[in-house]
Amino acid sequence: MELKPGMSAFVTGGASGIGKALSLALAQRGLFVTIVDFSEERGKEAASIVEKENSKFYSSLTVPSALFVKCDVTVPSDVAGAFEKHVETYGGLDVCINCAGIGTKKLFYEDTTDGNETWRRTVDVNLVALMDCTRIAVQIMRSKKKPGVIVNMGSASGLYPMYADPVYSGTKGGVVMFTRSLAFLKRLGIRVNVLCPEFVQTDIGLQANPKVVKSTGGFLAMDDVVKGMFELIKDDTRAGACLWVTKRRGLEYWPTPEEEKKYLTRRSKRNFTSPNFSSITIPQSFEKIVVHTLSHNFRSATKIIRTHLRLPIDPNFALVKVLYAGVNASDVNFSSGRYFGGKGNEAGARLPSDAGFEAVGIVASVGDAVHHVKVGSPAAFLTFGGYSEFSLIPAKYLLPVPRPDPEVVAMLTSGLTASIALEKAGNMKSGETVLVTAAAGGTGQFAVQLAKLGGNKVVATCGGQQKAVLLKSLGVDRVIDYKIEKIKDVLKTEYPKGVDIVYESVGGDMFNMCLNALAVHGRLVVIGMMSQYQGEHGWKPLSYPGLCEKILAKSQTVAGFFLIQHAHLYQEHLDRLFDLHATGKLKVALDPTNFSGLSSVADAVEYLHSGKSVGKVVVCVDPVFSKTLSKL
Repeated sequence: MELKPGMSAFVTGGASGIGKALSLALAQRGLFVTIVDFSEERGKEAASIVEKENSKFYSSLTVPSALFVKCDVTVPSDVAGAFEKHVETYGGLDVCINCAGIGTKKLFYEDTTDGNETWRRTVDVNLVALMDCTRIAVQIMRSKKKPGVIVNMGSASGLYPMYADPVYSGTKGGVVMFTRSLAFLKRLGIRVNVLCPEFVQTDIGLQANPKVVKSTGGFLAMDDVVKGMFELIKDDTRAGACLWVTKRRGLEYWPTPEEEKKYLTRRSKRNFTSPNFSSITIPQSFEKIVVHTLSHNFRSATKIIRTHLRLPIDPNFALVKVLYAGVNASDVNFSSGRYFGGKGNEAGARLPSDAGFEAVGIVASVGDAVHHVKVGSPAAFLTFGGYSEFSLIPAKYLLPVPRPDPEVVAMLTSGLTASIALEKAGNMKSGETVLVTAAAGGTGQFAVQLAKLGGNKVVATCGGQQKAVLLKSLGVDRVIDYKIEKIKDVLKTEYPKGVDIVYESVGGDMFNMCLNALAVHGRLVVIGMMSQYQGEHGWKPLSYPGLCEKILAKSQTVAGFFLIQHAHLYQEHLDRLFDLHATGKLKVALDPTNFSGLSSVADAVEYLHSGKSVGKVVVCVDPVFSKTLSKL
């Protein structure tokens, strides 16, 4: 969410410590702030400071720019009244910071009272009241039908035990899990996140054992906590996120993807449960598409042939019944011999060659030495032979997948290229500006989403309103539709300092524009040059005079990326994509055009190169079998 003057924020515990610092930081952005606190003296003082900061933005106001409401957050009527006053004054609620919190000065097992004034009150203030405030804030945001952000104040002691105050640690652990469980609210336009700083010089922080504080690197600067809050508010990809703030490591999301994977993998498998197809009939022969002559025209270069199945299967091979195959721009490079490792007679000597780079299906049979996949299980592969009813390939190329669905095909060449290229060739970090060309295509859709999930601002190019609508739905910050505006002018006007990363697949003039739009230390990743693949004479290489001088002057990097050279990373990145998709963080857009059977492959390739496709183009190789699968 972009914070603007005139928005409003509601902060509990806003009269002192972290709450006061966050209230002041919001006021410095021009937000109206309601400070809720039990201390009237501190509350009025804090409101006065906030109002002074706000005066820089407003010359005259019909409402006060800061409110103080005395409130015991453990009393539901007090809390409801405070929210009501805020909405009456400011008309809605954009940001809610639940920061009220206390610690216990005595170990709970030493407490001989009923605990109402000691450890029970800690639970009520830190956890129960926070839940109540979150509940009311969500209700207000929903009723106003406006997006909103709620940041709950957790603590590093909610991530690891704090032995000196187990009750405090327990409440903060509850805050973390409560917040992370609310990620689903993003579908309503409401994001709830949790901030977990280590020791800060507040009333609570100063009660900590100095030796423990020192062991963590000392007290955090309040500015680091404020920075964490703005990170959670501004990043629209973060929902149910837990941001850990430490002096040793800075800002770090918790748990790490590796840790999260330990339990998300189970959920993704549950979401993608696939039946066992061990009863597939193994044919004596099957049809497949082969390249029989070298040509950039895929239709004329290929033909469908029937081939006999060689039995028994070699010990290290597997037979896959193909259900869906992916269509790629570089299919024409394969048919013209570009990927045969040679030219002329050398390339022609490899004919006929099996066409198609990627597919998903069911393992029909395996050789005696194959153990990592079983007959009847779904599997994908990224090697030649995807345009085939059955494919006999070395089993080492098989990738176990949750289901044999077209969405899985999209995650193969297209998804893996985006995931690996941004990480390895683009060296993508958080807080950067990423430009994706041909962004509504098979791989572009993944690049824009992964860049957003990485905490970056995303600019995307496309041609046509339908594609622009798709990209906006994927969270792109700025869509440039080249059919109604000039890409060069937009980049020059709106991004005068340039973009940090370019994910480029078009080539030609687009490459030149992107290079000119690259910032100092920028990285341009070339994953293809689709505009050059088709033509009267096929793929015609272009020259780029002055390239060395340009990248030298700005310490820029132009990196090529060819997926097959990163095969050792396939399974790791594919699992990440599955997890993101299973948890709703990653969408997969499939082009709605129906391509059914091997006879439709040439049509699908030509359709892709027509520029009309939106999302990944997939061919259903066996329509009958796929219809059976869809009923399960």
